[in-house]
Amino acid sequence: MMVQEHRLSKAKACRIAGLSRAALYREPTDVIERDAPVVTALNDTVERHGRWGFWKCFQRLRDQGHAWNHKRVHRVYCSMKLNLPRRTKKRVITRERQPLVAPDSVNQMWALDFMHDTLYDGRKFRLLNVIDEGNREALRIECGSSIPSSRLLQVMEELIEFYGKPKAIRMDNGPEMTSAKFVSWAERHGIELRYIQPGKPNQNAFVERFNRSVRQEVLNAWLFDSLAQAQQILEGWRIEYNTVRSHESLGKKTPLAYLPRVVNAEISTFKLST
Repeated sequence: MMVQEHRLSKAKACRIAGLSRAALYREPTDVIERDAPVVTALNDTVERHGRWGFWKCFQRLRDQGHAWNHKRVHRVYCSMKLNLPRRTKKRVITRERQPLVAPDSVNQMWALDFMHDTLYDGRKFRLLNVIDEGNREALRIECGSSIPSSRLLQVMEELIEFYGKPKAIRMDNGPEMTSAKFVSWAERHGIELRYIQPGKPNQNAFVERFNRSVRQEVLNAWLFDSLAQAQQILEGWRIEYNTVRSHESLGKKTPLAYLPRVVNAEISTFKLST
């Protein structure tokens, strides 16, 4: 087209189009027809040896007398989606098992964990649950469409201002808890971080049992229209959980009746996050 309309030489037209002059004179070939023998040979091999990888299949074709090079065979092999998934070893963080013993006073050990739920319109949101293992008191239930490490630090700062500083925090190995921000924050405050072993949620049993109560008594019982509504209902349930709901593990007492605490009286409520 460029040669006829613009009266260019074939060499110049090929340079403008980025093609070699050989491509101009070479007749187009049907790739499917050209690779048909390779496809047939591979199908015959895979039909008999379904778990063979590429190199075993290629060596079998060579033993059968086919002279195709490995690049061509591998291209056809991948286009037929015969390449097997590579087995990779999953990296697992090594953690020491931490003893699960209820402290005899508050602010010795806090435990935190995340939960997930869905609003009525289908939007997903997260919950951050923080409890004190000493008296099983629910310190915070934070709702949000996203709770990154920066928001986690904000919540922890508010809790420390209200309840005082814990000596240690028990949690899993989620990205928010293992982030450099959270680790450096704990070092600045002199708080020990006790990570449970991966895949062992029973090592964080106190907050896992609390999560079950949240799921059964609130999340499964309500349909939330908005994050603000979910936060309001969960906050009301948290107060009732600490002051009205009895616990068999605490001798059928409420958390605050079992182990009262002294809090900052200047701060009466938390700001509800939406």
